[in-house]
Amino acid sequence: MRPDDWHLTEDVDAFLGRAGEFLRSRPAVHIMTLTVTARLRARGAHAYGAQAPLFGRLERAGEVHATLYRLPARGLGLTPLTPEQADTLAARLAALGHALPYVSADHSTATAFAEAWQRHTGALPTPRVRLCLYRLGTLTPPDPFPAGRGRLVGERDHEQLMCWCGEFAADVGEAVSIDSASWASTRFADKRYTFWETPDGTPVSMAGLNPMVAGMIQVDPVYTPARLRGRGYAGAVTVEVSRAALAEGAQEVVLFTNAANATSNALYQRIGYVLVTDWAVYDFA
Repeated sequence: MRPDDWHLTEDVDAFLGRAGEFLRSRPAVHIMTLTVTARLRARGAHAYGAQAPLFGRLERAGEVHATLYRLPARGLGLTPLTPEQADTLAARLAALGHALPYVSADHSTATAFAEAWQRHTGALPTPRVRLCLYRLGTLTPPDPFPAGRGRLVGERDHEQLMCWCGEFAADVGEAVSIDSASWASTRFADKRYTFWETPDGTPVSMAGLNPMVAGMIQVDPVYTPARLRGRGYAGAVTVEVSRAALAEGAQEVVLFTNAANATSNALYQRIGYVLVTDWAVYDFA
């Protein structure tokens, strides 16, 4: 395996023409690349800023073995790599003069690349967050189920929705401004949302669904204001959107959680989500 086995391009269509079948072969573990490329195709080449994203594929003898993406002013996203593959990629990017703020991938890949990047550049990796990627098995509604109902979010709910998306982003450490002017350019804009309401019609929790890609729908985000937690609302609204995803024809329904949040991890497992892989993000100093 050589560094020049990595083929780089700024053309998302050319990239998918070569790597699309590979990405669709394991949609859950390739979720981030599938989501990014789908958003670029839906919003246009500058969906993530004025500069073009970078894509890459590891290809030998006409067969794609792995891929990468790099969004403008952001870090590197990878599909699963062996340590040898991670090392050849780090060598290639270092030789081209790339500066990476972070890497995001399944835990073993992210760790292997972080170590390789330090060897080739001297950049010190620091763990930022550990995540868990879950796939829905058998949906099992919580018992007891909180009183109330799910309701699709409409235009009249837009201010409430933006407020809660902003609070969610702050909770998970995303540096994003969410208001009427910026909403359309955020990652939150292209989702379909559901509120969980109490019997008197008061929204108490929300969940979003990404557009379907490769037969898969991601639940993201799930949010309950801090003062309303511990009452079963997050479980109820997650069941509601999971049912909606299945009704839409999704072959797989997935979601991410923070590995450090024992409450949310236990909740999703109780309602039928099964761990696929651990995920990690390393920042580079």
